[in-house]
Amino acid sequence: MVPLIRSRQLVAVAPVDPSKLAVGDVVLARVAGTVYLHLVSSLDPARKRVQISNNRGHVNGWTSHDRVFGICVAVAGVSRAGAADKVLTAEPNDRP
Repeated sequence: MVPLIRSRQLVAVAPVDPSKLAVGDVVLARVAGTVYLHLVSSLDPARKRVQISNNRGHVNGWTSHDRVFGICVAVAGVSRAGAADKVLTAEPNDRP
């Protein structure tokens, strides 16, 4: 994901509300049984899916909202702009 994220950089990931995602967000998503960080390159809200790519323009394909687990909120301690607004928050009834 260079230049967005360099190898071995510490990232912070938080649960995400997939309906709030935008092109350019970096998400944690399952692809072919493995979980990776990917760049959101397109949205299909009607079918509840996002297109994921690498930072070099290669499109990996579409994945459904239920396979998007989180959003990258910080890289090496630096917050990613707008990411905090997309974090999934628990409803009062969901808290223990």
